Amino acid sequence: MIAVHDIEHAKRQYHDLLGATFIDANWTGNPFGISVAIAWDAGIELCAPLPGRETDSAVSPFLATHGEGVMNVFFNVDDGDAAMEKAAAQGYGCLTSLDYTQDEIDQHLGGLFKRYQEFTVDTSARCGFTVSLARIERKTDTIL
Repeated sequence: MIAVHDIEHAKRQYHDLLGATFIDANWTGNPFGISVAIAWDAGIELCAPLPGRETDSAVSPFLATHGEGVMNVFFNVDDGDAAMEKAAAQGYGCLTSLDYTQDEIDQHLGGLFKRYQEFTVDTSARCGFTVSLARIERKTDTIL
């Protein structure tokens, strides 16, 4: 996940650089005051403060401290619960978690996956960014 000030500019930049095709995923970011765009084909998620939320969105503190850049790194794991338990045993807390139903996957993620579970781990003090442990199982008949 890359924190940016201007999501439209960043989408053009990564499209031109990598050929990334972005879909808007604002439904996932609105509660946190952020715009979200995901390019499954390039493995990039962009997030930027919503207009009027430049100082109080979930991404604002990162942008104020670090500027634009990598804010979160996703790692695909076979078992999300086990991976989070292992992280917790190492002293890492869970900031947020989600486990989408198939209906939510079909509605919001284009039906690309049969499982989408994610734990955001509080690694920023030790790593400078957060880590997400994600169990993402794509459907065998989809192409990313």
